[in-house]
Amino acid sequence: MDPQLDAIEQNYTAMYFHNQQSADFRILTVLHNIQRIYYPLLAAICVIGNLLVILILYREKCGLSKHINRYLMAMTVADLLVIFSDLILRHIPTHYESQFSFMYSIPLCNNHAILLNAATDCSVWFTVAFIFDQFVTIGWQSLKTEYCTDKTAVLVLGAMVSLFSLLNTIWYFMLADTYRFRNVPLFCDERNAALDSTVWGVIVIIHYILSPGIPFVLILLLNVLTIRHIILTNRELQNASIEEHPSDQDIESLRKSMNFLFALSGNFMLLWFMYMFYSIWNQISWLGNMPKYLPWFVREIGFMLQLLSYCTKICIYIVILDKFREDLIYVTKYPFTIIVQFFNGLKN
Repeated sequence: MDPQLDAIEQNYTAMYFHNQQSADFRILTVLHNIQRIYYPLLAAICVIGNLLVILILYREKCGLSKHINRYLMAMTVADLLVIFSDLILRHIPTHYESQFSFMYSIPLCNNHAILLNAATDCSVWFTVAFIFDQFVTIGWQSLKTEYCTDKTAVLVLGAMVSLFSLLNTIWYFMLADTYRFRNVPLFCDERNAALDSTVWGVIVIIHYILSPGIPFVLILLLNVLTIRHIILTNRELQNASIEEHPSDQDIESLRKSMNFLFALSGNFMLLWFMYMFYSIWNQISWLGNMPKYLPWFVREIGFMLQLLSYCTKICIYIVILDKFREDLIYVTKYPFTIIVQFFNGLKN
């Protein structure tokens, strides 16, 4: 090859990558500016929304069975813990570093990591447990009376809390105890002994596969099996006599269960996909020593969507659960009703 042409090609390639990096940097800068507003606003909405959900579920006026109420309560509490440990204590300080500089001297980061990862794992797997419960309700009638009970819900939720609390204690030993700012996100430095070992990379990729990789696959599988069950059931009903058809009440209850299942599943898969893909891809690249990392702005968009998923469940409850919507209106109006009654009493 002509050396001059070769030099031109190399210069062109260098300029191309420089432009690409500049484009990535510009996108990242825009995202950071958006996040300075997005994260505090999201935190306020998530905290208020999830506290309202906890209050409404605690009142038990939604017409839900006790075990469903228990699953939803557990999911909401876990979501609130993630909002506190991830959004408020990790992402917001990153974009307001001067206001949170005191965190440099707090030797609690590895404890924070245990809380954050355990809460995230519980939030994800509580969702899987509830979706499986709805799948049993719709497509596994023979198991419904035995599995879909309050006792089973308590055992499943308790086992998950114990398991993920125990598994995530490993972060205490893998991460340093003090915080560091590495632009995004605020978190712990890895201990040198951990970072230099392949064991660290294996642990991290297992962590991302366990949550949300496996849950993502399980939720997708449960939805496919549910759709298959619905198709087969419709074929059977077309050939069944009128006496064998379920009542309108049973059909309406089944329809709501299906809508609930598909809405929660779609919410999780849509909002978690980018974060999951980025995390697993980059960890595999790191383990294989391949410089094929995705741009940082992909991670930032993944973070934004993932954190949004902790606020959107209340929207699903409002749209699908009629009595939840009615109780939400009552709870929201109640303080104003008390104020009006108080002033009316003063007038009288």
